[in-house]
Amino acid sequence: MDRGSTEAAAWLTRNAVDCLPEGGLEAKLAAARPLRVKLGIDPTAPDIHLGFSVVLQKLREFQDLGHVVVLIVGDYTARVGDPSGRSTTRPVLGDAEIAANARTFHKQALKVLDSERLELRHNSEWLDMRMPELFRLLSTTTVAQVTERDDFAKRLAAGLPISMLELLYPLLQGFDSVAVRADVELGGADQKFNLLLGRDIQRAYGQPEQVILTVPLLTGTDGERKMSKSFGNYIGVTEAAEDMYGKTMSIPDRSLAEWYPLLLGEPVAAELEPMDAKRALARRLVERFHSAQAAREAEAAFDRVHVRHELPEEVEPIHWQRGSGEIHLPALLAGAFEISTSEARRSLAQGGVRLDGTVIDGGRLDLRAGEVDGKILQLGKRRFKRVELV
Repeated sequence: MDRGSTEAAAWLTRNAVDCLPEGGLEAKLAAARPLRVKLGIDPTAPDIHLGFSVVLQKLREFQDLGHVVVLIVGDYTARVGDPSGRSTTRPVLGDAEIAANARTFHKQALKVLDSERLELRHNSEWLDMRMPELFRLLSTTTVAQVTERDDFAKRLAAGLPISMLELLYPLLQGFDSVAVRADVELGGADQKFNLLLGRDIQRAYGQPEQVILTVPLLTGTDGERKMSKSFGNYIGVTEAAEDMYGKTMSIPDRSLAEWYPLLLGEPVAAELEPMDAKRALARRLVERFHSAQAAREAEAAFDRVHVRHELPEEVEPIHWQRGSGEIHLPALLAGAFEISTSEARRSLAQGGVRLDGTVIDGGRLDLRAGEVDGKILQLGKRRFKRVELV
């Protein structure tokens, strides 16, 4: 093995969970040709979050070394639903929702990836197959192979249902690797089974087997669970600069040791206090996905509201019917911040709602129109709307 390929492999795997088989990546890199590095994305949600950017950044590292990223939009597999890490059957999405989500993925992925070394594919190109082709694919894998995976085994033991579609999913993902002749496939740590099965399926089709490389799952802003839209602990790569900065500042101190290497590729500087480390992290993330100017403005806005406890300079308006002259606060909060009225009542009772910086008495559910009109309504620490009665 030449020194160059060994050093490149060490760089690419420095923060990976698995790189299998051992020595496989060095051997691929030693071939001295651009590798085809695959990532599949099922468009089950409309936006990419920072957790997903971890694997995108790893793909960019391959691109920077001259390799080609094959980004597969799983418009076909999204109809099945990846069972990885699931304790229940995932709801099947409709065609219109899948198509709408898929349209946003390419644009958002280009916030990290280089378009010059990117091949965009949709797996509907090859998975809309004839029955003989499907039979051949099914014959590559046994039921025992599929049901030995941890999440399936747990559901079987608990007597929970597993659909035939879910059993089929890993085979479809594996066939993606056959269709694009992948040399390397990347994924989150929860994708290890699917990626390894892809090697088996490539071998069954007479192709060289891909190397698999998995990356850690980024913990969300709550510091407890993996970042996910379903948990509400995510930061979207297209979120407003102020929101991205503010949400980053809200992460627990213990998350810094994970977020720095996974998002910035470096450890936290030992001399930085947690607050200063979070500020530096927030600035760099906003700079990456917006601009240096946006980062400066987001930091200034954060300090104005959360350090000096002043109201923000620019607040989006909410236009609300004046009605009989009394404004029902739970309904106003629900409309302004897209929450339920029961959640609005809880926030009021907990002192989490302010008007022009003054906490609203939790027992007051109705205010006169004059007390509300033109005022800044605040929910929690970071959500503001200026009320304009019409």
